[in-house]
Amino acid sequence: MKTPEWLKPGIYGAVVGAVALAIVGFSWGGWATNGKARQMASDQARMEVVAALLPICLELSKQDPDVTETLAQLKAASSYQRSDMLMTAGWATMPGTSDPNRFVASACMETLAAKF
Repeated sequence: MKTPEWLKPGIYGAVVGAVALAIVGFSWGGWATNGKARQMASDQARMEVVAALLPICLELSKQDPDVTETLAQLKAASSYQRSDMLMTAGWATMPGTSDPNRFVASACMETLAAKF
């Protein structure tokens, strides 16, 4: 089947318009793929959980009898060792769990470093 000559510009315009709409939508329009939306939701959920558990970590640090010694060791340690030291101290281990939470430890370390 031959398309009429007057229809070709309309077809080309529709194809170019659809491609331009997709580019603008994903670049500036806020559209997201399913995988990107899941990743964003996962990151947001992790941030909310860390924000909810951060006060527990800070309270555990206040209740520790060796808090001044531990904070002095944390200040002397390099930045990449601090979270591990905080997890070893037990401050990032939430009640009811047996393993420390690395994300909570990092957030707790940042908060403690700002205070002291």
